[in-house]
Amino acid sequence: MNQMNPKVDFFFNKVSKWQEEYSLLRTIILDCGLTEELKWGCPCYTYEDKNVVLIHGFKEYCAVLFMKGSLLHDEKGILIQQTENVQAGRQVRFTNTSEIKKLKTTLKAYILEAIQLEKAGIQVPLKKTAEYAVPEEFQNKLDKNAALKKAFNSLTPGRQRGYLFYFSAAKQSKTREARIEKYMQHILDGKGIDD
Repeated sequence: MNQMNPKVDFFFNKVSKWQEEYSLLRTIILDCGLTEELKWGCPCYTYEDKNVVLIHGFKEYCAVLFMKGSLLHDEKGILIQQTENVQAGRQVRFTNTSEIKKLKTTLKAYILEAIQLEKAGIQVPLKKTAEYAVPEEFQNKLDKNAALKKAFNSLTPGRQRGYLFYFSAAKQSKTREARIEKYMQHILDGKGIDD
């Protein structure tokens, strides 16, 4: 079994919920030969500096997130895509230790498959920004404002997707309009939504 990283202990020590589940997941994952690190405030397990899985939790469940889960052969049907916009990652969710114990062998097999994907250098084919729907309100702004269109097209694909997701998430046209107005200057300044 690989060694526990003392820097990651703080995560396990600070949590009150899912403590037993986290401990069991940690043992299972480390038994697969991965290196334990702390990334995004969560235990992340890597193979040759490539992120393979991480442990995280929510109010209703704790989970193992496979970074390239969309590439795994999910023979047991346990992988969950968190939202429709998540392209690569997939979760296996748990609400108690007995669920984890029941899936221990399967979980290890999935982890070992994920390691093989990293060894082979296989990448998840990601959708291009052009494949995402542009909200009508934003398209109207782009059509009427050449500088905005040029600035938006100059953004990185990730920044473009960030805006498209955020604008599209609003259910009402009025809200989409307000969001677009709020971020027009950001786009013109070449900034992403979180910059």
